[in-house]
Amino acid sequence: MGCFVSTPKDSGGSRRRPGSIGEVSVYVPGLRIPKPVDFALSLGDYLSKNIVERLSALRTRIVVMAGQEGPTITRTKRKSATQHGGSTLADLQQALEDYLPVLLGLVENGSHLQYKLQFAWVNQEDDAEETAMSNAWYEVLSVLHLMATLLLSQANLLLLPRMSTDGHQPKVSEESRRASVDIFLKAAGYLDCAVRHVLPQLPAELRRSLPVDLAEGVLRALCLQALGQGVDIQLGMAIDSAKATLAVKRRLACEMVKYWQQAQDNIMNLPLANGWGEKHRLFVKWKYIEAKAAAYYYHGLILDEGNTEKSHGMAVAALQAADEYFKESKKLCEAFNAAPPLSRNPPLWGTMKYLFEKIPKDTSSKVRINRDLYSYERIMETAPTLPDFALALKPDEYQLPQVDSSWRTEHVKGAQSGATNHLNG
Repeated sequence: MGCFVSTPKDSGGSRRRPGSIGEVSVYVPGLRIPKPVDFALSLGDYLSKNIVERLSALRTRIVVMAGQEGPTITRTKRKSATQHGGSTLADLQQALEDYLPVLLGLVENGSHLQYKLQFAWVNQEDDAEETAMSNAWYEVLSVLHLMATLLLSQANLLLLPRMSTDGHQPKVSEESRRASVDIFLKAAGYLDCAVRHVLPQLPAELRRSLPVDLAEGVLRALCLQALGQGVDIQLGMAIDSAKATLAVKRRLACEMVKYWQQAQDNIMNLPLANGWGEKHRLFVKWKYIEAKAAAYYYHGLILDEGNTEKSHGMAVAALQAADEYFKESKKLCEAFNAAPPLSRNPPLWGTMKYLFEKIPKDTSSKVRINRDLYSYERIMETAPTLPDFALALKPDEYQLPQVDSSWRTEHVKGAQSGATNHLNG
């Protein structure tokens, strides 16, 4: 049930894109912006004035805030003050969290109210400028996606190196790194809930008509990206720790490869070719290749600890593969930054700062004069298989909140009797 409307990109709508988004440590898709909805017109005959006005006020707050900040919120600024005194990210996140329990009253127990209102959102990665659907589950899905996007933006700000108080090289504090891992897991939890508990509520026809921003493959990819970047932070902390063994570092690097490979598999066949979409595809490919460089590097170091000629030969092959993947990742990084909206790399830090220095140096010392005898194809043919490890990092368990208590006293005209007031995710 529920009709849908997609507006073509040449319709002169309200999609606005920044020309540049500054420094990027975390890919943050452009914010999907909600368009105004007249709750009174569609729901006035079914609900009390109180609940209609509450829904309207809560959503209008999001429309205004997202509309004002949407085009700029993905740019890399540390804080944006608002009239409420907090950061823009936190205020918009809170507005969404306040709205969701009230919104869920429209879908509780299959209520007919979920089809009474057409919700419209401006897309970023889809070719269609905006998509409107007469199904409140589409609104729930859009809210969860925006909540996850805001968290990814928050993580990006945390992971931009800042000049240290002692005037040395810019760096990311350990506190910020640990906080970012928690944020990645929380964002992954929102996206995992969207895939497992919200998408199945939409009829098959509507699921096929969702903008690519909300396609199952994109939601899964964003979830896996968050987990992959969480492991990247863990690897960086392991590199900085004197207690972490090569085996621990290799395991983390190999897990990172699997997360990024799965992310790439999920978006491989989707039409991500429109602005943010192409940038998204390039980011995933870049990080996947970068992860392979790290994994082959640590695999090579462990193989080199063996005492046989065969293990040394395999170590050389692994290090050569690491070096080739490293070169390829730098080209993909340049392509990502050049894709609109333009971006740039922050100063190197963490995992890649270390590997930027170590991979070329260690590879050249192991391979020496034989290096030129191998073509790229030959190197990839002889590279040993990476070990396969189970993925340890999982999304936070997130459940949709209970329906707001204001619905308990609400008499819905035309509703079935005996409905309860609780909805689990």
